[in-house]
Amino acid sequence: MPKNIQKELAKCKHPQSRKTLALARKMKKINNREKKKMGHAVKANIVGKKLGWFAEQLEDRTGPLTSSEFEQMIERYLSRFDEELEQIKLVQSINKQRNNQHASREASIKMTLEKEQENFNGGGLELPDLCDAMEFKKFQQWDGNAQSIQHLKMHFISRKRLQTNNKIVDSSTNENMTTD
Repeated sequence: MPKNIQKELAKCKHPQSRKTLALARKMKKINNREKKKMGHAVKANIVGKKLGWFAEQLEDRTGPLTSSEFEQMIERYLSRFDEELEQIKLVQSINKQRNNQHASREASIKMTLEKEQENFNGGGLELPDLCDAMEFKKFQQWDGNAQSIQHLKMHFISRKRLQTNNKIVDSSTNENMTTD
């Protein structure tokens, strides 16, 4: 909350005066604007972490992915917490008295994975199309900053889309082989 508004509010004599109510509306507007900014920053940070994982996997790659490679990479992305879940189960099995020691972490991981799996099998995960050469190059040039995500073109990548693309590529490859 800005200090000048706080000072003006402190000077107001009556809590229901027009000036006091106007300052209260102004403060509420400023607070709502700040909340909205934070919401955008949180979303950009989450998407940035997801894209960071993919960028880390593609560090030494020079060309775009095939549909089947992209599908395998997304499968690895969806199984990224498997080791941590195994550790939690191990800790819970060893100490029966504290079998809910990491329950909140386990629940949040399972909920995240369930949502991402559902998205991938349904409408799609929001990712850049790494099968397209131009978008792959832009993704390689991305500096990893959450603020510069807006310069990347995002698509909803689903399992069905990748499998359809893979079938199209396979059929065109088979046609090329028969004509040669």
